[in-house]
Order: sequence, then structure tokens, then C-alpha cells
Amino acid sequence: MMRVFFDLLRHNAEFAAGIVLVGFVVGFSILSFFSPYDPELIYVVIPDLPPSAEHWLGTTSRGQDLFWQLTFAIRNTLLFGFAVAILSRVFSLVIGLVSGYLGGTVDRVLMSINDTFVVIPLFPILVLFYFVMRDSMSWAALALVMACLGWAYDARLIRSVTMSLRTREFTQQSVFSGMTTRQIVTQEHLPYVLPIVFSTTLNNMNWSIGLEVTLSVLGFTNINTPTIGVMIYWANQHTALVAGVWWWITFPVVLVVITFIGLFLLAVSMNEFIDPRSRLQRMRGTA
Repeated sequence: MMRVFFDLLRHNAEFAAGIVLVGFVVGFSILSFFSPYDPELIYVVIPDLPPSAEHWLGTTSRGQDLFWQLTFAIRNTLLFGFAVAILSRVFSLVIGLVSGYLGGTVDRVLMSINDTFVVIPLFPILVLFYFVMRDSMSWAALALVMACLGWAYDARLIRSVTMSLRTREFTQQSVFSGMTTRQIVTQEHLPYVLPIVFSTTLNNMNWSIGLEVTLSVLGFTNINTPTIGVMIYWANQHTALVAGVWWWITFPVVLVVITFIGLFLLAVSMNEFIDPRSRLQRMRGTA
């Protein structure tokens, strides 16, 4: 695994750039554990101060130090995206592996369910969920709902790979040796789809973070939990741009854009690594 990591880092510029950007964002989020301020408290500093030596990114109209508030916001945003990606990977792996290996009626039933989730309009469903669960809306509940809605595309991709693995000789040998379906799927087929899982995890993180930011900016999430979207929501509520408090929106937007670009570059480089033709071209180019 480490050999693959260093190979990508040495020969793939997109992967190296993505590691740098994501590493910067993760490092910035770790600073939240050293913050002198509680992220839920307001008016702990003088409001509307521009960036200075005392307050590096300025302060908000709610009397919060923007630098430290942003560390909490990006940490929660990253954790949210990671939680949604991991939960949805579980759904997509189970559905894709079982459907692709068993085939027949099981495949038709599971893919019918899968296609139903593909065509469901996600944004209206999430907005409806907010209005139904407004009084008990939580970070974990929103992550669970988004994970339940975000697995279908990747499950179909994993299914297609598993269907090709089902016809391989090693699968037939596993059947003749007496291995159960669970053993074949987890021990023989799972290692082949793990690179796809890594790549789709990064794409799913980008998707979930973007959707969370959109919902938060519109006020359709728990606005008491600091995230990038919630910070932009409060900046809009206080008309930050009109009031000249430009830093309140600029720095959160710049940080989330860096996050998007970093995750995208990592996903692109992982896709290139998975594709044998791309790997062969890169090896020829470095030879």
C-alpha cells in the first residue's frame, strides 16, 4: 500500500497536488483542538474587525474570531463528508457485490431498488426531511439520510466489476473448493473492487460536502453546528458583503474550494491508477 502511495506521489502530479491541498485543509482543521474559544459562543471578541496581527482572518459580526471559527467549521465539514462517504460505501459494497455475484432474480430486485434511488431527486427529499425533522435535526441524522441516498451510482459500478469477476477461473475454483458466497465475495472479490471504493469515496465526499454547504447556506440544517455552509449562512444573515465585512465570506469560500480541488485531484489520480492503460502510458512516459 505504501509502495503504491509513494509511486503515485513520485510520478503523478495530480496526486501530489491533491495530497498537498488536502493535507493543508486537514492540518488547518486540527488546529481547532487548540482553539481558545468555544465555537458556539458569540460576542467573545470585538465584532467586524478586519484581518490583523491579533485576528489573522478578522472577526465576524457575531463577535467570533474567524480564524478559530473556521478551524471548527472545516473540521465538522470534513467529518460530515467522511461519515457520509463511509456509510454510503457500505451500502454500495453490499448491494454491488451481492447483486453482481448472485445474478438472476436477486440481481434484478436489487438493481430495481438501485435504479429507484438513482432517479430520486435528492435535494427536494433532503429539504422535505428538514421540515419534517426540524425540531430534532442533527448532524448525524442528516449524514445518515444522505448516505442512504448517495450509494446507488457506485453500487452499479461495483456490480459491473463483480459480474466480470464471477466468470474468472479463480471464482470457479473457489466454488469447487467449498467456499461460501460470503467468503467468495469478501475474500476473493472485495480486494479487486477496493481501488474503485477508494476513488468513489473521494468523489462522494465532494458530493456530500457540496450538498451540505448548499443546504446550510439556505438554512436547511442545524445552524448551531459550525460548518462552512453555516458560516456562510450567518454571513448572509448579517449582510456581510453589504456591510463591508468581506472576509467573513471570502475565507470560508476559499477554504472549501481548496477542499474541493484537493479531493477532485486525488479522485482523478486514483482513477488513472485504476485504469491499466493510463498506468501503462505513465510508465512509458517515465521510462
